[in-house]
Amino acid sequence: MLLPLRYFALALLCGLILACGNESADDSSQPALRVVTRNAPTTYYIDKDKQPAGPEYDLVMAFAANQNRQVTFILEDTVAGVLQTLADGKADIAAAGLGLTDERQSRFLFTRSYRKGKQQLVCRRGAKKARSIGQLQDISLEVIADSTYIARLEKLKLDYPELKWTVNYNEDTEQLLQKVWRKRLDCTIADSNIVAVNRRYLPELLVMFDIQKDGALAWALPKDATGLKRAFDRWLASGDGQSTLRTIEQRYYSYIDKFDYVDTRALVRRIEQRLPKYRKLFEQAGAKHGIDPPLLMAQSYQESHWKPKAASPTGVKGIMMLTRNTAKSLGVKNRLDPKEAIPAGAAYLAKMRSRFKDTIPEPDRSYLALAAYNIGRAHMHDAQTLARQLGKNPHRWQDMESVLPLLSDKRYYKKLKYGYARGIEPVRYVQRIRNYQNIIEQKLGK
Repeated sequence: MLLPLRYFALALLCGLILACGNESADDSSQPALRVVTRNAPTTYYIDKDKQPAGPEYDLVMAFAANQNRQVTFILEDTVAGVLQTLADGKADIAAAGLGLTDERQSRFLFTRSYRKGKQQLVCRRGAKKARSIGQLQDISLEVIADSTYIARLEKLKLDYPELKWTVNYNEDTEQLLQKVWRKRLDCTIADSNIVAVNRRYLPELLVMFDIQKDGALAWALPKDATGLKRAFDRWLASGDGQSTLRTIEQRYYSYIDKFDYVDTRALVRRIEQRLPKYRKLFEQAGAKHGIDPPLLMAQSYQESHWKPKAASPTGVKGIMMLTRNTAKSLGVKNRLDPKEAIPAGAAYLAKMRSRFKDTIPEPDRSYLALAAYNIGRAHMHDAQTLARQLGKNPHRWQDMESVLPLLSDKRYYKKLKYGYARGIEPVRYVQRIRNYQNIIEQKLGK
């Protein structure tokens, strides 16, 4: 089906996954679901492997697979564009991190909420800011058109008549956050999940306070799409739907630590000033051993902050913080030489990864390898044994995140071969590396 040129459509065939008890899945003649969304890190984007990804994309594809439906995605630049496309009858679903307002609910049908969130006032360190709602009249405040932010501000204006703001009809929330960061705008309002993702790349952004604390995100549908709403609501409440939500949370948000301005700003600065000296070495080592270079860079940053002469009281040294025995086994003569240490660190990580079945999909296999790098393969073996005993998947990082901390619980470790271990450490280790990797990829344009 041809769409107007202003749309960028991507047709994707869902896997024929048929859920038991699904009332509509037996009709394979159903037309493709037309889904309108935005190109943004919290909705839909093309990842480093040139594959579509994003929280909304994953949720749509899981639901469509359950319904045995194909999907056509339509990308719009703004929330206003998303809602207009739906209103014009050119889409069946608007999946773009949409909050609920009275005005929207008068125009569209909304599904069950799939995520809670908050609206936050975001300003910039070292720039003009508001510390209370009463001070909003003293700053330049800009918000995107057709947004829940406007609805909230209009309600606040009843108690604060001097409240004022500008509506931006051409840009999205991420672009307004960029304007605040560049000091072209004092403040804006954004959903907490959007803020959490973007302030890691723009660490000077500062959350002043919550404008609204009880926001809910849902899909918007045409008013007459009661059957589609019923199908989505039932699926979302099912075990399959809830499992999908947990997987999305793990994939896109779980690795984002509580924001640390000093740490994040230091990483951004070192990406600009320190990483260029070693970038080629990371890329060459990653290519040789089949490791994504930004992941290798992130691991090294976690280990040493890219300091070639780093050393710890336990005797590990260098930009990859290798032990003496590990370095010796890899033929490294000087752990303080990045030309030796980086290839050796990549080789050791590849060795850890090789100890897990090659049928384990990425990125889970690499995360398991990183955890083994941190805690040792023996304790990882214990953790996988425990996972099986608890009915969890020992090859799925999402499950292992919950199992590893149990290695320090006497009720569990006393029954395991290698005993006690600080299992929370590899969980935090992988979490921080994932966070660093994501920031590195954004800064390097990967």
